[in-house]
Amino acid sequence: MTKISIIGSGFSSLSAACYLAKDGYEVSIFEKNSSVGGRARQLKKEGFTFDIGPSWYWMPDIFEKFFNDFNKSTKNYYELDKLSPAYKIFFSDDEITIGDTMDKICDEFERIEAGSSGPLRKFISKAQDNYDIAINKIVLKPGLSPLELVTKETVTRVDQFFKTISSEVRRKFKNPKLISTLEFPVLFLGAKPSNTPSFYSFMNFADFGLGTWHPKGGMYEVIKAMRDLATSLGVTIHTNTAVEKINVIDGVTSGITVNGNEIDSDFVLSGADYCHSETLLKKEYRQYSETYWDKKTFAPSSLLFYVGFDKKLKNIEHHNLFFDTDFEAHAEDIYDNPKWPEQPLFYVNFPSITDASMAPKDCETGFFLIPIAPNLEDTEALRQRYFDIIIDRFEKKTNQKVTNNIIFNESFCVKDFKKEYNSYKGNAYGMANTLSQTAFLRPNLKSKKVKNLFFTGQLTVPGPGVPPSLISGKLAADLIKKQIKN
Repeated sequence: MTKISIIGSGFSSLSAACYLAKDGYEVSIFEKNSSVGGRARQLKKEGFTFDIGPSWYWMPDIFEKFFNDFNKSTKNYYELDKLSPAYKIFFSDDEITIGDTMDKICDEFERIEAGSSGPLRKFISKAQDNYDIAINKIVLKPGLSPLELVTKETVTRVDQFFKTISSEVRRKFKNPKLISTLEFPVLFLGAKPSNTPSFYSFMNFADFGLGTWHPKGGMYEVIKAMRDLATSLGVTIHTNTAVEKINVIDGVTSGITVNGNEIDSDFVLSGADYCHSETLLKKEYRQYSETYWDKKTFAPSSLLFYVGFDKKLKNIEHHNLFFDTDFEAHAEDIYDNPKWPEQPLFYVNFPSITDASMAPKDCETGFFLIPIAPNLEDTEALRQRYFDIIIDRFEKKTNQKVTNNIIFNESFCVKDFKKEYNSYKGNAYGMANTLSQTAFLRPNLKSKKVKNLFFTGQLTVPGPGVPPSLISGKLAADLIKKQIKN
């Protein structure tokens, strides 16, 4: 039987493992940490439950399609709630609440700028067309050739790959709050709106059209579901098992080395950080140099805080964006002149508002995130300074005192991304989806130098984010199956 070793156990690795095991191959996953999930792990402390990594459940259709491929449904594994409202944005002089229907969102846009709902409906309709093309045509391609992007649908939209989201939004809307609201979703793609092709407006449809959801128990329920599916298909999962080496004989991978022991494999697939994965090879077998990685535009890193509060908080929603400072200035501090931001934007997630299981009674689970440039200096003093900054602003914007209600506060930042996930420069979301880093221009799923060695995850195609990671695993599995059959 064909043996396949998979490095890492994030969304893309678990996805690939399921597709490969379904076809009868002997699949083993090797995870360096004590639990599966890669960056999507969970922290449980004093009755509080935190998703350490991803906290937004967008594109529910992608998750459903994944489980459908195994004659299952998300309903077989976890319960989904559509958030109402989806999220709230705090500006310096106002708040915008994004409802769970287009009608509610249009009403809110009209409140901010009279006459804006018409252009919004047209913009989202175009975004929906792009979503259909992206999800059903483009993202299912393995990034092997530029011709993959050439379809009758994309040819008529070629200009959208050269215009930017920022220019498209600003052409239709003048109010800065509405502009920020419409530019926000592409931040999930890891680049500034001014550097992201306007075709990616499909993220706006994912936001306004498909809505924001919450799996009861948190995002880690999705990982548990995929783990259970994988093991039911015969996948063997090893935790606390760091891979030390990818072995190659005469240009063909022969397996991996774990704890000094060689594990024979016909194929190796790495869902770990791509740059780190190549350091497990001898230099002559690496496709990309340090210079290559250094020149790429990486998505931000993050300073994260997991905070337990001993009371219920007010004037907040499940998801909250604090855009009460200069959006452009913070983006420049991430991408143009990397440094710690003077006045950071930040995001806060309170899952216990929707899901009582995630905090003790009359308490609140708070997840705070500041996007920052990768590879910044990371010290306890800096972490504390920024925690004080955002808690002070949080108190002012929500009109409540919370500092004395903090039971505990745990942080996670650049050093932790490097240590826990071998993340290049401590990035949090992979490589940005700019025009020069789209589709076939991203690092390859298939090694050009080592036969039977493959890669998956957010540094390769389709790109950063949880739904793209599920698709990336399927694409890598399909390439392996194709090679086996040939």
